Amino acid sequence: MPEEPPPEPIPADRAADPSLPRATMRKRRWKLPFVWIVPLVAAIVAGSLVYQRMQERGPTITIRFRDASGVKPDQTEMRYRGVPVGQVIRAELTSDQQHVLVSVQLHHTAEGLAREGSVFWIVRPEIGFGTVRGLSTVLTGSYIQSMPGKGKAKKDFVGLESASPTMGQPGMTVTLASTQIGSVRVGSPIFYRGVEVGSVTALELSRDATAAQARAFISQRYARLIRVGSRFWMVGGVDVDFGLFRGLQINVDSLRSLVTGGIAFASPDEGEIAREGTTFLLHDKPQKEWLDWRPKITIPAGD
Repeated sequence: MPEEPPPEPIPADRAADPSLPRATMRKRRWKLPFVWIVPLVAAIVAGSLVYQRMQERGPTITIRFRDASGVKPDQTEMRYRGVPVGQVIRAELTSDQQHVLVSVQLHHTAEGLAREGSVFWIVRPEIGFGTVRGLSTVLTGSYIQSMPGKGKAKKDFVGLESASPTMGQPGMTVTLASTQIGSVRVGSPIFYRGVEVGSVTALELSRDATAAQARAFISQRYARLIRVGSRFWMVGGVDVDFGLFRGLQINVDSLRSLVTGGIAFASPDEGEIAREGTTFLLHDKPQKEWLDWRPKITIPAGD
């Protein structure tokens, strides 16, 4: 097609003639159709929710358990002091199928749990003689309990199979050794003058298997009651004594020690305060001399 010739320029005298019509220029404005407003608002709201969720997310840690019964991805919580601090997002077997790797997404406020020294264990319902724990999990399901450490940042941990009820509490631990542990069990109370001041946290054999050992935890408030010369003995059950002139005498200890066994101790008037980890002999019965000890030991006020 032949090209059209360019328009002829308007003479200056005609361009200035006010009687001639003038062309008006209008700027084209971009208009958003109303139908797109609702999806746009929805996208903004969704984006803000995603951003907020990302801000709440902390690091992801992996915990190795020997048994992860009751742990379910997207359902099982991690808690600290009763407050949810994370959630299980994945659980899978290791390559040797001997352990379970549980991945937990922590909240940003729980970043302190991803440190060396942190410990984790699974809380399940547990009912035994003198021990009732985790009954709330019957309705809510099992959860992972945690306790923060103070080391460097870390993301891989080995979970505990079970945790001592005294974990995290200040106090002192001593070892009690005997040829026979009798009715003493984990959780058995420890008494001083009939007042419970601690409990048994573990039972084990000595390295040469010639003695049984009980690890006893004493609350920090009562730790100074234990001295180097303290004497420990087993209590529990019913003690029956018969004499021709005094008749039949029956001594029954507390109901708890009657079921789970217990340990009592006495301290002499003199002697240094025992140190952490000191080993004592655990006797079957007390001697009369021990029951007559009356040392004056100042005890800090309770909370």
